[in-house]
Amino acid sequence: MSRSLIYLVAGARPNFMKIAPIVRALQARADRFEFRIIHTGQHYDREMSDVFFDELGIPKPDYHLEAGGGSHATQTAKIMVAFEEICQNARPDCVLVVGDVNSTLACSIDAKKLNIPVAHVEAGLRSGDMRMPEEINRLVTDSISDWFFCTEPAGVDNLMKEGKSADAVFHVGHVMVDNLLFQRDKLDASDKSGMETEAIKAKYPKYGVVTLHRPSNVDDEANLRGIAGALKQIAGELPLIFPVHPRTRGNLEKFGLDLGPNVVLTKPQSYMEFLNLWKDAALIMTDSGGLQEETTALGVPCLTLRENTERPVTVDEGSNVLVGTDPARILEEAAKVLAGQGKQGCRPVLWDGKAAERTVAELDRLLPA
Repeated sequence: MSRSLIYLVAGARPNFMKIAPIVRALQARADRFEFRIIHTGQHYDREMSDVFFDELGIPKPDYHLEAGGGSHATQTAKIMVAFEEICQNARPDCVLVVGDVNSTLACSIDAKKLNIPVAHVEAGLRSGDMRMPEEINRLVTDSISDWFFCTEPAGVDNLMKEGKSADAVFHVGHVMVDNLLFQRDKLDASDKSGMETEAIKAKYPKYGVVTLHRPSNVDDEANLRGIAGALKQIAGELPLIFPVHPRTRGNLEKFGLDLGPNVVLTKPQSYMEFLNLWKDAALIMTDSGGLQEETTALGVPCLTLRENTERPVTVDEGSNVLVGTDPARILEEAAKVLAGQGKQGCRPVLWDGKAAERTVAELDRLLPA
């Protein structure tokens, strides 16, 4: 029996977290599939060394497109030109894209124009906010994909409303949660004594964690000033550890914002360092999409500092509360958590660490042997 060749596309660190479980599931079916990992180079990250891929339990990428930075148009164009050449030189049976970054969009367009089937993992998520580049990437990718692998029921519902065939839409669970559970187990079995975050935890037995990077929060002085004031007040009761995105740090300095002595600013953390920190936090405040899901998977109280979310299951079932950016609302919901009255969520159905296996099982059925 001939094996089907799948190209797995990733462009940024979170993408590799999502393809890692799929790689492991494909490796378990080496009789049926072969794969190539395509690193578009959308984000240059010096931390993505051999150790990074060893931690994820996957081989290094087979191709590196070295797209680099630039505007959305420049970056997308660079990826499309480079990826098209790879597909023409060695045509795969399927291109699998994950998430909602520019690489997702660029490679799905290339594949579709070459009549190569496109599988979108994390399909159907919608925030309704067209100011978010990710929302545009989601909509365009889903408009041309052939097969849709959804993390939650809302994704299925959105795709059905958009006219997709039910035969092409699969609720499989979340590969990001597969990776989280895999990495957590690995972390639990490892020596953490050399970790920077282990030293932080020893100094602060009870703490909260903050991440902020969305332009609508950190580039808008009024928004950032309001959030900073709320954080400073909360930190009077609960020390906050804040791994600061470079863009955010620059704007804190630019706007002259002082978070006070109880907000501990650190450099951005590696995946395992950060997991070691946030999994034991009393409270997380974030504007990240992925962290909303990961906190729900582990039952950690999370306040999302955004007006909308494309991941409603984290609010409907999980430990996430959508609080927006109004300082009074942030303080109100944080006070509930600190008083032991925070939201008690549950882990959504199919977030069980086996989403990648279900995805590969569907690909086995969909791709000709």
